[in-house]
Amino acid sequence: VTTLSLRSSLIWQTTELACSDLERYYKALDRAIMAYHATKMMDLNKIIRELWRNTYRGNDIDYIEICSEEDSSSTGSSTTSNAIRTRRTYNYRVVMVKGTTGGSSAFPVTGRSTKGTAARSNEARLDMRGRCSAGQKVLASLIIRLALAEVFCLHCGVLALDEPTTNLDRENIESLAYALVEIIKNRRQQKNFQLIVITHDEDFVELLGRSDYVENFFLLSRNTQGLSEIRKVPIEDHFH
Repeated sequence: VTTLSLRSSLIWQTTELACSDLERYYKALDRAIMAYHATKMMDLNKIIRELWRNTYRGNDIDYIEICSEEDSSSTGSSTTSNAIRTRRTYNYRVVMVKGTTGGSSAFPVTGRSTKGTAARSNEARLDMRGRCSAGQKVLASLIIRLALAEVFCLHCGVLALDEPTTNLDRENIESLAYALVEIIKNRRQQKNFQLIVITHDEDFVELLGRSDYVENFFLLSRNTQGLSEIRKVPIEDHFH
């Protein structure tokens, strides 16, 4: 009986110590993941802010950024201090930011708490969803994808755009072409950067060709036998 009691006591104590160590390791890992998430969000928003200011020609939005908010339902509820929370989940949203001048702004100031942002007291922010134009939406999507690739894909700088001018008017098409040229200009020193644009809009191709960074394009067409063929065409020969 004594031997059995001693063995059971040892099993209970070692199990308790193991559980305590696991909880300690979990908390350390959780803090490390939170710190990593915050760092990456800051890096991401820094690049997004820089790209937006270098490419956007309007003056109604100073810059955009991604706000992350922890989903309260993912943390679970617990009455004991030793309970380990469930996996964290975050909700993300894109906001547009405009600085205020003399106490006035085009946006109402929102009081929602955000992480990974550099909010200032004289800045007003508003969710972009449902409040931005088609051109702003396309540009924001492009910039965010570029920033994500730069932050998380160190050895893969390829970005493909399939029919980016769909549902855009002439003014927004020109703005998008200008933005792409500026992005190419700013990223031309990045050796692994490649931007692939797939489009049927020849006017858009011509706008891109007006820059010093686009000399040729590949034209997909059908030959006399009805077969598809790809030809490398100089911009000057096709549009001049």
